[in-house]
Amino acid sequence: MKKLLNTIYITTEGASLRKDGENLVAIVEDEERARVPLHMLASLVVFGGIYVSPGLIGACAAAGIGIVLLDRNGRFAARIEGPVAGNVLLRRAQYRASDQPEEIVRSIVMAKVANQRSVVMRALRDYGDTMDEVKRSSIAEAVSRLALIARRVELADVTSDQMRGSEGEAANVYFSVFDHLIRVGEPEMRWQGRSRRPPLDPVNALLSFLYTLLTHDCRSACESVGLDPAVGFLHRERPGRPSLALDLMEEFRPVLADRLALSLINRRQLTPKDFETRDGGSVLLTDEGRKCVLTAWQERKKDERHHPFLDEKIPLGLVAYAQAQMLARHLRGDLDAYPPWFWK
Repeated sequence: MKKLLNTIYITTEGASLRKDGENLVAIVEDEERARVPLHMLASLVVFGGIYVSPGLIGACAAAGIGIVLLDRNGRFAARIEGPVAGNVLLRRAQYRASDQPEEIVRSIVMAKVANQRSVVMRALRDYGDTMDEVKRSSIAEAVSRLALIARRVELADVTSDQMRGSEGEAANVYFSVFDHLIRVGEPEMRWQGRSRRPPLDPVNALLSFLYTLLTHDCRSACESVGLDPAVGFLHRERPGRPSLALDLMEEFRPVLADRLALSLINRRQLTPKDFETRDGGSVLLTDEGRKCVLTAWQERKKDERHHPFLDEKIPLGLVAYAQAQMLARHLRGDLDAYPPWFWK
């Protein structure tokens, strides 16, 4: 169980949540694990097979405490709310802000570029001594260019479209050296450039699968705080596209998805036999490959990192929920700006 920004996250499968007086009580294996006064809660987020008593549901509804039900993979299932939850006002604020998105776009793009730069710098630090001079120079140049792009995005007079262009430029720089971060020799596991819909090689298949998992988590995070996942700031609206979830995931994509993909490849937890080529040339993970990735994904989300704005350690799997809450607070006017997440 983890408490963040007046929200309780329950992730222990088989836990039981009950009301005792004016308190929420969490019970695991017939033992009380936590007790929190209801007046301290804003929402309750439940992952997977966890029992929530009718008495607690009624008390939360009466107190304006939203209960969000997610499946064990973090996908949104349902929300239980009382008669007044404030979501209409929050979404109206979101829609208004989407017409003038510059400051939120700036925060998202700055964090994404900075986190891409951190991933590349970490590889240079860990493996630089074993690289040849050409690779080392290419990575060092990419680090410098990403720093320049981040500084350009900081400028107050940069438009949203210009920041979108900078985000695309940063992605090109970042992926231009991505192959240098792969340390296995099999030709099938080398990086040839981004391909999607469908992915045409194992690395792209792995990244696409991880991005899908991350999108689901970010969409659940948006819905858990009452934001409309279809109305974004960096990504423009398109029918059927969760634009806000895609916005939110940009900050985490280099750290949660890209670094995990590199680890699975470099540690040889995934090899060419874990992928299959379908008719038309698309490449997908096998069943065993998916099981390996899902296990690693769940373990990765347990890793804790210091959150610079909250000034506390939180699991990586809960960062998206914390960021969605802070975005909602900014839209409501409780925070002057949206504080992005920087990986250290």
